[in-house]
Amino acid sequence: MYRDGSLVADAGPMDARLHLDVADSWLVDAGRVRAIDLHRARFFASAAAAGFGNETLLAAFWEAALDAIPPVHRWFPRVELSRVGGGSAADGAARGGSAADGAAAGGAARGEGAASGGAGGAGGSGSGSGAARWRLSLLMRLAPPLAASAVLRSHDGPEPRSIPSWKGPDLDTLTALRDAARADGIDDLVLLGQGGEIIDGTTTALLWWRGDTLSAPPADLVRVDSVTAKSVRVLAAALGVTVSEERATPADLAGTELWAVNALHGIRVVTSWPGGPTLAPVPGRAALWQRRLAALARPLAP
Repeated sequence: MYRDGSLVADAGPMDARLHLDVADSWLVDAGRVRAIDLHRARFFASAAAAGFGNETLLAAFWEAALDAIPPVHRWFPRVELSRVGGGSAADGAARGGSAADGAAAGGAARGEGAASGGAGGAGGSGSGSGAARWRLSLLMRLAPPLAASAVLRSHDGPEPRSIPSWKGPDLDTLTALRDAARADGIDDLVLLGQGGEIIDGTTTALLWWRGDTLSAPPADLVRVDSVTAKSVRVLAAALGVTVSEERATPADLAGTELWAVNALHGIRVVTSWPGGPTLAPVPGRAALWQRRLAALARPLAP
């Protein structure tokens, strides 16, 4: 936690009253990372939307978290902003407001190691009945094996997201859905709108190719702003590739090449969609673009 301006590991037990409001993750391979500034911007914007307004503390935590990531091995760290005690991310979004300066106790080291910090809400200490108390933490995780392909399936059920526009409050729910699908050999589930249109994956963003045109779901279909999808689209535009937005159902993607992209795997070409469209990947295209994406990686430390 933060003590006298320092970020230190805390080995205490996990506070069961924590409500995860915001999270962000990225792949660090031998000290190199893609688009870390975009991850920072997304984390800060989501924290502000959740009601955490102490940007000075947030910036200090961010820098300390990056400094804590070893420059060797492959890591998939996650930074988190959690609300301590009562309330949830949805409550915070409804209330708005900002977090004032002040330290609040507590938090646990998790996984291979974590650094955490606390900040009181309005009123300073965070002990008042209406005050938000927060915890900033870094969860260090060794990256799992990376994959070049994926199998998808449409999510058959109600909308699982409570706050679709930022990553964090629904992370456990979406991850649980994906993990349950893995028992059937499915790598990720596709979330569909009321009209059956493709919105997002539970842990991926979706892009597809119609001939030489790269397409994505339209911006009015609310979802987490994917850093990897944005990076691929920027790359495409820089290379003179036509980039478009398309409102499409799964059936509309028959005969296309479909990619599931995220910060961990980069680009995975979708090889199968049980109950969905028959896809037609172009041999070698995903591998070429994965190399282009990897070339964007820069040293984490200046």
